[in-house]
Amino acid sequence: MGSDDISKLIFRTALRDRTSFDQLYSRTSAKLFGVCLRILGDRAEAEEALQEVYVKIWTKADRFSASDLSPISWLVAVARNHAIDLIRARRQRGSGLDEAMDVPDDGPTPEAQAIASGEHRLIDRCLGELEEDRAAAVRGAYLNGDSYSELAERFGVPLNTMRTWLRRSLAKLKECLER
Repeated sequence: MGSDDISKLIFRTALRDRTSFDQLYSRTSAKLFGVCLRILGDRAEAEEALQEVYVKIWTKADRFSASDLSPISWLVAVARNHAIDLIRARRQRGSGLDEAMDVPDDGPTPEAQAIASGEHRLIDRCLGELEEDRAAAVRGAYLNGDSYSELAERFGVPLNTMRTWLRRSLAKLKECLER
């Protein structure tokens, strides 16, 4: 399914077309589940988060057209941001991430699925084109769910510099992935 097809489904979802929303779910839920699982580290929590993500997509689909993102990037951003919000709420409750990391997952990991589809190699190649610290910052922000302030502290740069690193790195990744 192409980018245009997903865009059409999002636009129809904005018009409250349930059939399009069902199709959007069936075509994108595996990828968004992988994002939630990667960040949250717990299958049950990721499943619950995925349901909440699709509620957000249903209610906020009309905001897609105003974004500059590709449709799958927009969907991934919704899932990623929701999962990170859950982690932040968990930290505030005093529960540690270490507990979630110990939960075993019997199924194939999202990373294993990506390797099987060939996307992993392409993403790794494109990340390899970035400077080492920029690639590590991108991995921290978008795969591990680290906040911008955590990354800025880790790399010893001002917060706005970290934001600039990530914005420019994502633009370079997009350019590489489109080649």
